[in-house]
Amino acid sequence: MAAAAAAAAVGGPQPPQAELPAPGPGLDKAATAAHLKAALSRPDNRAGAEELQALLERVLSAERPLAAAADGEEAAAAGGGGGAGAAEEEALEWCKCLLAGGGGYDEFCAAVRAYDPAALCGLVWTANFVAYRCRTCGISPCMSLCAECFHQGDHTGHDFNMFRSQAGGACDCGDSNVMRESGFCKRHQIKSSSNIPCVPKDLLMMSEFVLPRFIFCLIQYLREGYNEPAADVPSEKDLNKVLQLLEPQISFLEDLTKMGGAMRSVLTQVLTNQQNYKDLTSGLGENACAKKSHEKYLIALKSSGLTYPEDKLVYGIQEPSAGTSTLAVQGFSGATGTLGQLDSSDEEDQDGSQGLGKRKRVKLSSSTKDQSIMDVLKHKSFLEELLFWTIKYEFPQKMVTFLLNMLPDQEYKVAFTKTFVQHYAFIMKTLKKSHESDTMSNRIVHISVQLFSNEELARQVTEECQLLDIMVTVLLYMMESCLIKSELQDEENSLHVVVNCGEALLKNNTYWPLVSDFINILSHQSVAKRFLEDHGLLVTWMNFVSFFQGMNLNKRELNEHVEFESQTYYAAFAAELEACAQPMWGLLSHCKVRETQEYTRNVVRYCLEALQDWFDAINFVDEPAPNQVTFHLPLHRYYAMFLSKAVKCQELDLDSVLPDQEMLMKLMIHPLQIQASLAEIHSNMWVRNGLQIKGQAMTYVQSHFCNSMIDPDIYLLQVCASRLDPDYFISSVFERFKVVDLLTMASQHQNTVLDAEHERSMLEGALTFLVILLSLRLHLGMSDDEILRAEMVAQLCMNDRTHSSLLDLIPENPNPKSGIIPGSYSFESVLSAVADFKAPVFEPGGSMQQGMYTPKAEVWDQEFDPVMVILRTVYRRDVQSAMDRYTAFLKQSGKFPGNPWPPYKKRTPLHPSYKGLMRLLHCKTLHIVLFTLLYKILMDHQNLSEHVLCMVLYLIELGLENSTEEESDEEVSVCGPERCHDSWFPGSNLVSNMRHFINYVRVRVPETAPEVKRDSPASTSSDSLSSLQSSRRPKVLQRENSGTAQVFSLVAERRKKFQEIINRSSSEANQVVRPKTSSKWSAPGSAPQLTTAILEIKESILSLLIKLHHKLSGKQNSYYPPWLDDIEILIQPEIPKYNHGDGITAVERILLKAALQSRMNKRIIEEICRKVTPPVPPKKITAAEKKTLDKEERRQKARERQQKLLAEFASRQKSFMETAMDVDSPENDIPMEITTAEPQVSEAVYDCVICGQSGPSSEDRPTGLVVLLQASSVLGQCRDNIEPKKLPITEEEQIYPWDTCAAVHDVRLSLLQRYFKDSSCLLAVSIGWEGGVYVQTCGHTLHIDCHKSYMESLRNDQVLQGFSVDKGEFTCPLCRQFANSVLPCYPGSNVESNLWQRPSNKSIQDLIKEVEELQGRPGAFPVSISSETNLSKEMESVMKDIKNTTQKKYRDYSKTPGSPDNDFLFMYSVARTNLELELIHRGGNLCSGGASTAGKRSCLNQLFHVLALHMRLYSIDSEYNPWRKLTQLVEEVNSQQGNEEQQPEVPILYHDVTSLLLIQILMMPQPLRKDHFTCIVKVLFTLLYTQALVALSVKCNEEDRSAWKHTGALKKNTCDTEKSYEVLLSFVISELSKGKLYHEEGTQESAMVSPISWSPESMEKYLQDFCLPFLRITSLLQHHLFGEDLPSCQEEEEFSVLSSCLGLLPTFYQTEHPFISASCLDWPVPAFDIISQWCFEINSFTERHAEQGKALLIQEARWKLPHLLQLPENYNTIFQYYHRKTCSVCTKVPKDPAVCLVCGTFVCLKGLCCKQQSYCECVLHSQNCGAGTGIFLLINASVIIIIRGHRFCLWGSVYLDAHGEEDRDLRRGKPLYICKERYKVLEQQWISHTFDHINKRWGPHYNGL
Repeated sequence: MAAAAAAAAVGGPQPPQAELPAPGPGLDKAATAAHLKAALSRPDNRAGAEELQALLERVLSAERPLAAAADGEEAAAAGGGGGAGAAEEEALEWCKCLLAGGGGYDEFCAAVRAYDPAALCGLVWTANFVAYRCRTCGISPCMSLCAECFHQGDHTGHDFNMFRSQAGGACDCGDSNVMRESGFCKRHQIKSSSNIPCVPKDLLMMSEFVLPRFIFCLIQYLREGYNEPAADVPSEKDLNKVLQLLEPQISFLEDLTKMGGAMRSVLTQVLTNQQNYKDLTSGLGENACAKKSHEKYLIALKSSGLTYPEDKLVYGIQEPSAGTSTLAVQGFSGATGTLGQLDSSDEEDQDGSQGLGKRKRVKLSSSTKDQSIMDVLKHKSFLEELLFWTIKYEFPQKMVTFLLNMLPDQEYKVAFTKTFVQHYAFIMKTLKKSHESDTMSNRIVHISVQLFSNEELARQVTEECQLLDIMVTVLLYMMESCLIKSELQDEENSLHVVVNCGEALLKNNTYWPLVSDFINILSHQSVAKRFLEDHGLLVTWMNFVSFFQGMNLNKRELNEHVEFESQTYYAAFAAELEACAQPMWGLLSHCKVRETQEYTRNVVRYCLEALQDWFDAINFVDEPAPNQVTFHLPLHRYYAMFLSKAVKCQELDLDSVLPDQEMLMKLMIHPLQIQASLAEIHSNMWVRNGLQIKGQAMTYVQSHFCNSMIDPDIYLLQVCASRLDPDYFISSVFERFKVVDLLTMASQHQNTVLDAEHERSMLEGALTFLVILLSLRLHLGMSDDEILRAEMVAQLCMNDRTHSSLLDLIPENPNPKSGIIPGSYSFESVLSAVADFKAPVFEPGGSMQQGMYTPKAEVWDQEFDPVMVILRTVYRRDVQSAMDRYTAFLKQSGKFPGNPWPPYKKRTPLHPSYKGLMRLLHCKTLHIVLFTLLYKILMDHQNLSEHVLCMVLYLIELGLENSTEEESDEEVSVCGPERCHDSWFPGSNLVSNMRHFINYVRVRVPETAPEVKRDSPASTSSDSLSSLQSSRRPKVLQRENSGTAQVFSLVAERRKKFQEIINRSSSEANQVVRPKTSSKWSAPGSAPQLTTAILEIKESILSLLIKLHHKLSGKQNSYYPPWLDDIEILIQPEIPKYNHGDGITAVERILLKAALQSRMNKRIIEEICRKVTPPVPPKKITAAEKKTLDKEERRQKARERQQKLLAEFASRQKSFMETAMDVDSPENDIPMEITTAEPQVSEAVYDCVICGQSGPSSEDRPTGLVVLLQASSVLGQCRDNIEPKKLPITEEEQIYPWDTCAAVHDVRLSLLQRYFKDSSCLLAVSIGWEGGVYVQTCGHTLHIDCHKSYMESLRNDQVLQGFSVDKGEFTCPLCRQFANSVLPCYPGSNVESNLWQRPSNKSIQDLIKEVEELQGRPGAFPVSISSETNLSKEMESVMKDIKNTTQKKYRDYSKTPGSPDNDFLFMYSVARTNLELELIHRGGNLCSGGASTAGKRSCLNQLFHVLALHMRLYSIDSEYNPWRKLTQLVEEVNSQQGNEEQQPEVPILYHDVTSLLLIQILMMPQPLRKDHFTCIVKVLFTLLYTQALVALSVKCNEEDRSAWKHTGALKKNTCDTEKSYEVLLSFVISELSKGKLYHEEGTQESAMVSPISWSPESMEKYLQDFCLPFLRITSLLQHHLFGEDLPSCQEEEEFSVLSSCLGLLPTFYQTEHPFISASCLDWPVPAFDIISQWCFEINSFTERHAEQGKALLIQEARWKLPHLLQLPENYNTIFQYYHRKTCSVCTKVPKDPAVCLVCGTFVCLKGLCCKQQSYCECVLHSQNCGAGTGIFLLINASVIIIIRGHRFCLWGSVYLDAHGEEDRDLRRGKPLYICKERYKVLEQQWISHTFDHINKRWGPHYNGL
């Protein structure tokens, strides 16, 4: 029906109908729409269709908008200001109306949604969206879910993670092709389509008519807007302009797709209907506009290098565009003979810039004979052309989203996939040209991953559209554009071309989208099988792979350092991994069973062909060109991996897929060259090539690359070794490693190809390589689980690892479907078998550990495999690290005390196919090498290390373990002499060769060598291992002299073998192969000074071993055969005592094994031991050697001296740390003595840490304490409720900071300031709850002048420090603690001198008078201010520092700015802040007692001196001195009431007693006398107690009050009434009842008062709690001023202990009856008089303000300790709420949201929207909330960031995953859980203000956070 309707709708351009009024603004759209709908519903709807057609013609005229766009301004003017925009709007309005058919558009949408049958989610997202992936539920590895579907499904216990989408994606919920149904969410569990009612015919009828026109209109816009970019100017701006104009249209389409299945199927019809497209776009007819647009379309096609088939061009032969070679496409008619033949074409390449001369043409087989994949596009439907324009405009996001939103419609999905494939080549061309290739790549993959992850779909497209042909061709074509001639091997004649890694295409990974699609489709079995069966495709693919063979060639720089280090190597590795290796793994995953043998044969066959072509192209015979190496041999690796699979899984016979010997010889050369080059690079022979060559060597073995690079290479070498002649192979190895010349018996030699300094490490390299080659079993028989276990053990032995780094380091098969998926079952089970989990530790030092896995003891004991470790280490130091850990384990477990050698580990048995590998161990060449090396080591020749010996012994042991046949002893003895005529050893079996004695050896030596002096017996024939020169082979004359050996040359031997093999294998023997020897290698005449000498050896391998044993142990005859004592040892050979040990153990183990293997050996060992061995002759030492030895010795001694010094230094440092530097834990400090504690010394002595002198602090040369001043709001964060505040995670839970200590104090001060005189208010309270200044010190002192010069030097120091010297910051010169000021020490007597502490017997009245007098004496100070001394200057400057530490708003509370009262208030508040904070550090009470926890690190004493000095500058007017009010009765009470207009003073009962204490003490001359102090405390305690009684009376209700009043009055006459709280309380109540305080009981009162029934106990407790804070602060103060220790006590007795310690309790006080707080009272004047005086002030105030009067009296004294907000258990709760939360300023979601952990405020990190005066929001908030300290949790990173003043640091995370690891930036996306210990550490650092000391990595934030 749809098709018919559509056809009717476009029945050709009709003349517009007259009866329809022109669509103007006045026309009623709805009516028209309804009318049309009715007309179209009739059976004969011809007229209606024409009418609609005409209307749409006019409404959607394509000329308007783009003309407007083109002409810009005029159009805007013409359009009446609206311009294009207005017309667009109008058109869209019309469309909406027409679709709805006259009804409302919204109702229409709702109606359509009701018919949504789609069971798929299909939500499309763009980059940076947070989505989830569940591996347990996914079928395809690309599966992803939106957050909503994920949380609605059940994934508990699954292996899932959250991730940030890179390229965008779509939700797969409901799609059973991609994920298992069990993982669907509740909404998308399969709905059966029967429930969905059928869509009514008329609902979508209008859509079917209107949408084709609408989409056509859109396409016309796109055609119009596209202008071919000029060659020089990229026209992205124009494209974007067009796209902006089309924004509304595309959004409209997108909205339609969201209406659900019903609308999508209409859209699918419209987009895929070919008839519609043909009628509308053919460009025929008289419509000029359409014609023009069609022409533009054709031009666009042509310029893209595409043809429109109608143009009758000859297909497939035209040049698509300059510079790219053509692909001549031929259909092969089964003639496979010509497959893959390469002709080099003669035409010059047009792309002259590369100057390559010749470029090959590649013939591609393809089944499509009629048209070229690359060049023809024919569009048959809207969908196809829409996609074409989408690509042309470089994938605009909106279009991509629209096209993807349609995917839930199955029919559309198929059509779209086919269209996508059809445009594939065009996509590649556009991508290559694009300037934004990154963005474009992401968008392409966004689409393709949705299409190709679905196996069914991929199979269908492969069958119907030649998907594989297209992909391979496109990839080949893409790479062809950047080929250069290979310089490998034969530079002049090489025909091989390779990709140029420097080109943008490779450097920027532009090929990535296409390769990733290819890998994606190869993961489907059905598709991969097609690929593996198609011979033509395999040939093409091998062609493609060969482009990478030998790329990025390195040439060793021999003279000067290379000037430009290119970094292209990474591009090369990435390209090989992505473009070659990953498709290979994909293919391999489908070759797992016998039935797939055929596939392997195909791949191997074409791979070998390609390799043969490659060898021919680079002109390779048998010698690799010297000094060059490429790490890229993908063809070799394809071959190797398919061989391995064939043997392991498919039971193929290895020999059936191996080539002939000659090919094997060639195959082994390049991988071997890489191994030798690795050794050269590590020996620093390539240093002139710069760092990048090391980078390549490391990347080659790195975990992501190793199983696609080094593992296949080594495997291939193992295969070659198992099939080639072992002597040939061994000699090749030593020749490649350039150490042939070293292998001589002579003590001196000349190496023609290697410098002496590199010889040793190259020899180690060669031997290590042989050990790896012979003992590695990765591809030779290990099962997958064994491999995983071995890899894991190797990584864990190097270092303890976190779970994620293990996952990362263990090479997993890169193809996701391979089975070893990270996190899969086998990984976890193996991990738990080999490792123990060490939970994260928290050292108070703040070094945050993560959860680590460490190897179990039995793993060290049995599984530690040094060979695997060496193979897998990227850095050489990791091998050492593994050995150190192994040594530590052996020491700890008592298995071996010394320095052990790497243990010998038993290997898994070899797969039968590779048995030949063991022949290497039983070949004479290797035995000669081992013999020679043992001899050289025994004779101490130079350049041999312990490592060499270790490897030699390892090889011998391997040989013994793998000896082939047990030989019979008799046979050997019979034919011994005859067999021995041509070589050193009689046979090739190591077991028998070990006992063979070699008597004489002839060597070639330089004439200077010591050996030359001796005359050789003329009769002996000779042997020279190192003689490259000896091509002469002297015939042996004397048969009977069986012990002498023959000349043997490794290289000559290898040449001979090669020649033999070549002649044997090639039929054309007449072609003599010229041995390509470069002059570097053969040096026949270059060293005439060599002469021949004959050495007498008379040793066998066994005898050498026994002598080595003596040498290693340093004792003669140290070896005694163990079986002589214990014959058992030969029967059960596995003896644990030999498993671990050093060289001696290794030798013993080998000798035992040798004895076990043959009786003869056993006998010979016993014989050798019986001969008393003569001492090894002392070595003749040449002068040069002596020099080096001396040097070594001197070095050794120097090293020992250094060690000793270091150890001494360390112990000194340690003891210093213990005494001084315990920053990290505020709890357990050992006090550091600043001052000397002898009481007789009256002067304090200070050490200056800069100049090192000690002495007292004096007026003119004052000493100071190193201090850090910082503003702190920690106190302000105390709350009064116990319930901890939680971080808000819903909208309802916002935090309002009205109950914090800071807020309460603020309210109190402003209330006082409303009613009382300002200056008096400022004395009644303390400030500094927010922004108070906290002073802390490390306890070190320095002269202030020394400090100044130290600061100067810091200023001139150019090194970038973590602090700013200009702000006065520095680090303590001794302990490096951060500081920013120096607090002068007050000269004079020591704190602890007894002078001031003598108890005086004066009465309290006398003392009160003395105090008053002392306070009245201004500046009665030992230092007179008038004479400016250095000390007073410093005191002033430090006071300035203290003031500048905090912001002005935290200092100025006065109504009159700058009043002295302000400074006065600020100064005593600094003292208060420091005392309160110390109290908090002690846990809020003084129960623990003891010395101050800050020990002698407290600077309160010095601080008090500085503050007192300044406070005394402001003497309080004696009128107002509160001391008077406290200690005297004032007579003329009425004088105050007289003047109403002046605000009264603050009543004394409203004063904060602690503040009064500090004022009184700081007003006194320092140092203070103890009895004066006690006097002040006693007086203030009376006031405090009265306040407590008043507060209590206000708290209780009327009945309680009258009851107490009554009982108290009764007791008034008893004795000691002034010390009875009942009496006092009753008096207070009766006094206050005179005023209005207790009135208005009925209304508000009940709300305020808690209905507590007060018992005497509870009242006593209330009074004590009220007074305790004051007592605590006072005791602390006393402790600091007079140095008295605090007693420790239980919590319940804290009050009594503190009051007796303060001298409030009379000493004779009896403790029997329950303690009563009132007994501490000591009234200076009659209690009732003074109380009534105080109450009178209150009453006169409450006359007018009863409410406020009451509020001021009830002070909440009990503050709980400050805490950070409580965080939820699971991080996801925080993340889901905050990462979508919008910023309150700009209502966008911030890029980096953060939340404050102190108050829960949501802030934007670095957000510009919230910036105020150049301060970003986090910095601002840290100033407002924490006075410069901010603690923020970064939502998107899970990390906490600390801001401290102008610096910031990353603190770490308090959320860890199940393995105890952080997940910074949520990269892994695993669930994270709160780590309470870490959070405690964070909170502790916040409270103790130690962020600056503990965290090390600070940087400036420049207000940009």
